[in-house]
Amino acid sequence: QVQLVESGGGLVQSGGSLRLSCAATGLTFTSYTMGWFRQAPGKEREFVAGISWNGISMIYADSVKGRFTISRDNAVRLQMNNLRPEDTAVYYCAAAAFLHITTQPTQYVYWGQGTQVIVSS
Repeated sequence: QVQLVESGGGLVQSGGSLRLSCAATGLTFTSYTMGWFRQAPGKEREFVAGISWNGISMIYADSVKGRFTISRDNAVRLQMNNLRPEDTAVYYCAAAAFLHITTQPTQYVYWGQGTQVIVSS
């Protein structure tokens, strides 16, 4: 069974930082493009950041560019700096069986349960 488990969410003040981590079991981790998505109340799930299977290529949504950094080693991580209230959402880790990065949630085949991030003003 494939499982992705996110951790690191929480409550933080505007301007603060959090680091999310995603641990995977049941799949060959290095064979997958990995991505982070988020979903706020009343909103559709949106792409945040993605990283290629070899960790060389990264793509970021315009709204987080320059503030968030995605990386991978034994896990996939999302370093979030200068957080804003509009970053408040449930953040999901996902895996796609592609050799390139995709921003489309329908192309990701495995998903974690999500971790809540709340940024207060």
